[in-house]
Amino acid sequence: MSDTKISAVAVAAAVVVVTTVTVWIWKGLNVAWLRPKKNEAYLKRQGLSGTPFTFLVGDIKREASMVEQEKSRPINLTDDYTHRVMPLIQQTVKDHGKTSYMWMGPIASVIVTKPEHIKDVLNRVYDFPKPPVHPIVELFATGVALYEGEKWSKHRKIINPSFHLEKLKIMIPAFYESCSEMISKWEKLVTEQGSSNEIDVWPYLGDLTSDVISRTAFGSSYEEGKRIFELQEEQGRRVLKALELAFIPGMRFLPTKNNLRMRQINKEVKSRLREIIMKRQRGMDTGEAPKNDLLGILLESNSGDHGMSIEDVVEECRLFHFAGQETTAVLLVWTMIMLSHHQKWQDQAREEILKVIGKNNKPNFDALSRLKTMSMILNEVLRLYPPGILLGRTVEKETKLGEDMTLPGGAQVVIPVLMVHRDPELWGEDVHEFNPERFADGISKATKNQVSFLPFGWGPRFCPGQNFALMEAKMALVLILQRFSFELSPSYTHTPHTVLTLHPQFGAPLIFHML
Repeated sequence: MSDTKISAVAVAAAVVVVTTVTVWIWKGLNVAWLRPKKNEAYLKRQGLSGTPFTFLVGDIKREASMVEQEKSRPINLTDDYTHRVMPLIQQTVKDHGKTSYMWMGPIASVIVTKPEHIKDVLNRVYDFPKPPVHPIVELFATGVALYEGEKWSKHRKIINPSFHLEKLKIMIPAFYESCSEMISKWEKLVTEQGSSNEIDVWPYLGDLTSDVISRTAFGSSYEEGKRIFELQEEQGRRVLKALELAFIPGMRFLPTKNNLRMRQINKEVKSRLREIIMKRQRGMDTGEAPKNDLLGILLESNSGDHGMSIEDVVEECRLFHFAGQETTAVLLVWTMIMLSHHQKWQDQAREEILKVIGKNNKPNFDALSRLKTMSMILNEVLRLYPPGILLGRTVEKETKLGEDMTLPGGAQVVIPVLMVHRDPELWGEDVHEFNPERFADGISKATKNQVSFLPFGWGPRFCPGQNFALMEAKMALVLILQRFSFELSPSYTHTPHTVLTLHPQFGAPLIFHML
């Protein structure tokens, strides 16, 4: 090859390299600076105010620093704890207004707190889809709560009948069985010390709700189901650990101990679930009557050509464990903490139970449904301590919100559920007080028909397991209140913090007295 030709090839190669590098630099600059600044200018033109964008990182460092700072400050049980769990959002709203923006890295996050805007976002599921699921989270669960578009619509249609009230009635004996086992353990612990003892209820409530899910999901395969859920709990902890390093490019592909274990658990859980499902499916194919557990209901609803694949059923079972177990455990622990502090409401709840059900009678579905005071208490706990403290949605293209605003494509919408639940303009000046009486005439009256009560979401994507969680919580509280009175232990420290859902950071030690 002549020198001229070699020179031409070298020049061409150099041009390709330079062009490629230039394109990558341009793309990087666009993501890290140009597009965020363009969106910032766009939002300002809409009359919105927010935190100024910082190259690439946005408000991430500031938020981490604020969270650490707030965690070190002690709070009282009656304090508003919003600053502990979402300090950046609270500060942004305080500085820039109820509809304002901040930056999650280079992504503009528009904070939406007005009921009319919340209604608009949550109603228009195709205009405001859920944010994409991180690949690490997919190792833990996907399912209907995280799907979009046609797949979400199809799965929702199949799953909804599983939570109809007539199906829920069938699950009541499983609720009773699991709750009774927990009560027996507590009775033993208390009687060992005479008639009173301190118990940290938080781990027991986690075990209880996991137990309930195992029974109601898998029925006769209960023990197999239990092992799956133990693995899922470990997976949840490992996923959270992995997400802390998710900002490092390619981190999830490295053969670290945590990454290898996550993949191993993912494989084992799917394999075990598939085995249970296939075994049940074979039984149904040979004419075996469908069982009245969640899996049986799911497979029954799933018959025909338009059902889910076995892989889809596997994912829904994984999701059901997390969503059902976490939500109800969190609701129960904060309810017990509130009733420990507000003895008047504990007494009122017990009086109602004795009147409607009796001291030693077994609660049935109809009796649980008639517990009005209990419903008021649970709603007030869900208002003050919602399991999920915020909801997030994405804006894929330029989208109008309400009558007065348009959001740029690539932005996110953040609905700070906790702040909406604690807004004095929506709930009154006693907004931070535990006052179940506000729900005496139902949720619509309490919210003045505004979209301001969101513990299970709202609109077409509200949580289908809402009645399941509430009925399970009622069963547990009835059996507890029939047998014990309880108060806060002097060792209790009030430290709500988020681990996907809202946990008591140092548990919930309560003093129990036999009745």
